[in-house]
Amino acid sequence: MPELPEVEVVRRGLQRWVAGRTVASAEVLHPRAVRRNAGELPDQLKGRTLRSAERRGKYLWLPLADSPDGEAADALLAHLGMSGQLLVVDPLSPVERHLRVRLGFADGGPELRFVDQRTFGHLLVAPMAVRPARPVPEPITHIAPDPLEDAFDDAEFAAGVRRRRTGIKRALLDQSLISGVGNIYADEALWRARLHWARPTETLTRAVIGELLAAVREVMAEALGQGGTSFDSLYVNVNGESGYFDRSLAVYGRRDEPCRRCGTPVRREAFMNRSSYSCPKCQPRPRNARP
Repeated sequence: MPELPEVEVVRRGLQRWVAGRTVASAEVLHPRAVRRNAGELPDQLKGRTLRSAERRGKYLWLPLADSPDGEAADALLAHLGMSGQLLVVDPLSPVERHLRVRLGFADGGPELRFVDQRTFGHLLVAPMAVRPARPVPEPITHIAPDPLEDAFDDAEFAAGVRRRRTGIKRALLDQSLISGVGNIYADEALWRARLHWARPTETLTRAVIGELLAAVREVMAEALGQGGTSFDSLYVNVNGESGYFDRSLAVYGRRDEPCRRCGTPVRREAFMNRSSYSCPKCQPRPRNARP
């Protein structure tokens, strides 16, 4: 599943190629892609202007206005799921095999296509919720700010982590504490901070949590600079291009390969029906580990 850097790459592409344009047509080719809109999406989008491209964690949204300079009371919310792609393509280009939704624009330029092989992603027109820190669509008001947002509060995150009494990786994946961090970047940040994924959160000082947050931001910034992480053809940017941060990963997916810091073979451990990768020397498993 795309994580924060991959979704941010897509957001930047949408901001460049789609923001400010008015929808002339909307076609739904698979009902699961708009399962929460019950067939209403085309009527909700036609004639509306996509004001900008926004993101929180792994969610994207395009605020909708009735005119180019109008107020946005609702937004087109997108979640890419496991394999969703938002592509900006020539209207005359061949239809993709797994095309689910396509939007045409009044200027006759490139259209926006939602392609999703596994149909876990979806599009939804939802009202905006006005909140003190930042307006977001109603369905994601429960999602915490992500570590690249101005609204993210480091001290509040540290306090929340210490209250959880769980393993630190579980805390990093808890979207009510911090959004946008998934399996890949959690492992990479923990390696940089020299923390084992099962380290109990209540044993972490605020200073250590601060170092971990710095590692999260650092690895995400580096991933953004390389277009994100692509392990297969399912993650691409709006132009259909893959990222290449997978070449820079220190531990994730590198079982039995040498740690990039000390040379010790990387280990793989089972974690929440997934895998966790770490260095046995740089990240020793604590005796009081939490699963």
